[in-house]
Formats: sequence, C-alpha cells, structure tokens
Amino acid sequence: MTLDPTLAAIRFGTGRSPRIPDPQGADAMLAALAGQDRMAAAYPIPAFTSLFPAIAEIKQVNDRRRAGTASKADLDRKSALRRELQARQWDLTRQTLARGLDTDDGLRERLTWFWADHFTVLGKSTDTRAGVSIFAEEAIRPHVAGRFSDMLRAVVKHPMMLLYLDQSASVGPNSAFARTRPARGLNENLAREVLELHTLGVGGSYGQDDVRELAELFAGLTGNAINGFSFNENRGEPGPETVLGRNYGRRKPKLEDVEQVLDDLAVHPDTARHIARKLAVHFVSDQPDAELVAALEAAFLETGGDLGAVTGTLLAHPSATRPRLQKAKQPTDFIVSSLRALGMTGQEMAEMDPKAFKRLVLRPLEMMGQPWQNPSGPDGWPEEAEAWITPQGLAVRITWAMGLQRHFGGDMPDPRAFVATALGDMASEQLVFAAGAAETRGDGVGIVLASPEFQRR
Repeated sequence: MTLDPTLAAIRFGTGRSPRIPDPQGADAMLAALAGQDRMAAAYPIPAFTSLFPAIAEIKQVNDRRRAGTASKADLDRKSALRRELQARQWDLTRQTLARGLDTDDGLRERLTWFWADHFTVLGKSTDTRAGVSIFAEEAIRPHVAGRFSDMLRAVVKHPMMLLYLDQSASVGPNSAFARTRPARGLNENLAREVLELHTLGVGGSYGQDDVRELAELFAGLTGNAINGFSFNENRGEPGPETVLGRNYGRRKPKLEDVEQVLDDLAVHPDTARHIARKLAVHFVSDQPDAELVAALEAAFLETGGDLGAVTGTLLAHPSATRPRLQKAKQPTDFIVSSLRALGMTGQEMAEMDPKAFKRLVLRPLEMMGQPWQNPSGPDGWPEEAEAWITPQGLAVRITWAMGLQRHFGGDMPDPRAFVATALGDMASEQLVFAAGAAETRGDGVGIVLASPEFQRR
C-alpha cells in the first residue's frame, strides 16, 4: 500500500494547508528531506555563539555584585540584558513554529521535533532558555537524515546538553584537576542519560559499572554559554575505561576516545531496538506492530544507523500507511496543524505581537499540558494518548478551537470547505454534516478542529 498524500501530510507532516499541496507520497517526502532546507533559510535561527556577549556581560555584573562593586547602572543593564534574552527566546519560538506553517517538507520539521525530544535539553536559567531552539538547530536538524552517530556526537558535545546535565562540574577522580581540588567529583548524569535514554534504552545491556566508566571517559567534556564547548584534558580521567566490555581511552585523556565510544553505542543492537520502537510509537501507534519495529530495527542495523534509510523504511511499511488515525496529537502538533489548516503564514507567526502570541500559543500550550520546551525531565514528553487526551486537556483544546474567531475575525473560512482542507477524506460523514450545520463560521471551524478526527494523526 502506498502512502496517501492526505495521510502523509497529517501523520508525517505538520498538517494540511489551503496554501501548500500535500506531499505526493513517500518518495517525494524523502526527496524533499534529502534536498535543500528551505525553512532554515526562510526563518533562520542564529548560532549559540550569538548568546555569548549578553551572557558574558551578565556574568561580569554578577561578579561585581558579589564583590560589592556593582552600581545601579550595572544592575539595570543586567535586567535589560535578561529581558533581551527572554525576548530572543520567544523570537526563536515563533521562527520554529513559522517553519511548520510554511513548509512543504513537513517530515523534516517533525523529525527535528522528534529527535529534539529524544535528546531533551532544558534551559535551566533565563539566560540560556533561548539556547534550546539553537541546540535543535545545531545538533539535531542537520542530522535528521544522516548518521545517528553524527547526531549523537553533536548532541553530547553541545554546550546546552553539557549545561543541562551539569557535565561541566564533572571531574575525573584521578585527574590532574582533582589532585589540586579533591572536593570536586565525578558527575554521572550525562553518562546515565546517554545509555538509558539516548542509545541502549531502559533495560539495555549495561550496568552501573558501565555508567561510571563512561562518566570517567566523559569527564573532560566541558561547555558553557560564554566560551562554548571544549575538552579539558586536566579534568579527564586517565584511562583506559571499560564500557560494555571494550576498553577506551589512554593515560592522557582525548576527545577521540569519547567519540569512539559514542560511535560504538550509536550502532549497538540495543540502540537499534530502542530507536526503532520510539520511532514507531511516535509516528504510528502507541502499540505499534511488532513487524514495523522489527523492520526499522533491521534497517538501522543494516545501514549502520543511517536515519534517512530508517525513515524510508518507516514511510514504506504497511503499518504506517494504514488510513486509521491512531496517535493523539500532542498540543504543539495540534496548534501548529490547526493554524496551518486555517492558512496562517509563517511570516504572520514570526511577526506576531508578543502579547497575541502568548494568548494564541504559549498560554494554551501550557494549559494543554505541554509548556513550550519545558518537559519535566530528560526523558522528554510522554507518547501515550492518555497523557494528552485528559478531561482538562480536551476541554482546553475545545475552548481554544471554538475561540479562534477572536483572533482571525472575519477571515474564518467557510466550514464546509474547511473540513475538506483540514482532513480531506479522513473526515467522517457526521463531521462534514456538523461543520456545515454550524450557526457561524467560527463554530464550524471549531467543531472541525475539536473533532476526534483532527485530534489524531
């Protein structure tokens, strides 16, 4: 069975649009994914280094405050810089969502969101929250159709991951650094998450000894929001270290040893199994067919973690092309696909007034249970429908959908046309009738967006 264009847009893209044609099957989606990243060019996200000047200046003010020499002008400047960084965070958020509205390459956006969640990072302070979008841009997006090992390397070496998991505080117990500062110790956070969440998965074939040895191998990795990433040999643990029965490292710690263990973890059979199931669960069903998971696992192993090939296997598998919509849309998916179906442009999103953006997007996301880029832990957002289709969450979705008239005003489409735009032949006869029978355009559009059909992909 081939992948129907309507299903392709809904299940593997950011939804249907009155402005942009549906992707014409799996081959077209893969060709777009392999081609130019037009949305990154249209809605650019700056490098992590763009944050350095403001954060460095804030640090200087903090240093003067601790020394008792900060002036009122210093403190006012610090407040202004923090407001600037927060405004930048929301600018980058609008840029990210604008891509979902304008793209004809929705698979790229969805894969970027998926992998950014797989490798969850949080901005632990106001100063670094803008870095979450930048992390996805630098460490995730370039690799969504490339080698998993390349993505894993980029993630582990990105300052946002190192900051989030406090890796820069980690010191090898027998390192040169520890000899002069014995109170500093080893931090296992990054090693544990790499094994448990990023590669082998919960229940993978590793133990606590592997976690500790990997943490010792990682000890030289440091990163911050002033100087970026570096490998500090003085903090590294003299090797070798043994991870999953293989020795890595040498007496003088080197970044190449870290990269070697990451490359090996990236192609481990447990990693293939873990990634295969996560992809199947995210894109197809909370309880995916065993045959689909096995096919994805085989593609991963046979290609050495070629994510483009794995994605191609996903799009071609019969389980993925069945028209029954099974996955509950997460709130971000729901809001983006709703606004896309209404014809909102990326430029309108990117230029939206901050207060209007908060009313239309940020506050509803929070009320639906998915505050922007703020999951509760490093395991990211839950996948199961029960986490999202709750009485409160569903009530907020319905209220939001029925209230869109306030934002769009007289630009609301005819519901009889809108139901076809939003869902095509996925709309039931009952929904088509209900949309056409609505008293107002706003009510009809709200009925479509609040429907069970639109809530799933």
